[in-house]
Amino acid sequence: MPSAPKILAFSGSNRDGSYNRMLLEAAAAGVEAAGGEVKILDLRKLRLPLYDGDLERIEGLPDSVRELKAQMIAHQGFLIASPEYNGSISPALKNALDWASRPAAGEAALACFANKVAAICSASPGGLGGLRGLVHVRAILNNLKVLVLPDQVAVGEAQHAFQGNGAIKNEQERQVVEALGAKLVDVTTKLSA
Repeated sequence: MPSAPKILAFSGSNRDGSYNRMLLEAAAAGVEAAGGEVKILDLRKLRLPLYDGDLERIEGLPDSVRELKAQMIAHQGFLIASPEYNGSISPALKNALDWASRPAAGEAALACFANKVAAICSASPGGLGGLRGLVHVRAILNNLKVLVLPDQVAVGEAQHAFQGNGAIKNEQERQVVEALGAKLVDVTTKLSA
């Protein structure tokens, strides 16, 4: 029997009380319930500098980028919650993906991304729940050789969707979010076999 897939979960929102962080944690519960191992990574704590080709050329990859890449390489799948910023991806998430795509010396191209599986989700105060931004997240990940599940979740009117403790209020919506995490475990397990 294959070992439990290791899933790295992260949100493109750095805000305290982020709806996407709450959504991420709900989907991560689905990963765990399905037998996967999940690690939630806080991108804000990494303090990634804004991607700069000159910085990379002169100083190499910053330590924070090396940590991000090590975490991504050590996991078989990604669970990503992305807020929608003006109909697209958040700067924090785009910056993290851009840095992670830069190869370290002796590393294969796109080592953080190749042969990985991802599930994506979004929460937004708007009625569409961040769906427009997920289109961009999906396109970027596909370009980086990540297999993105066709299933995705977008929680609209997020300011009303979560309880004070971060739990999703609507039971049916919670089940859909957890099912996304479980689907990621299922597909990752099958592809790793």
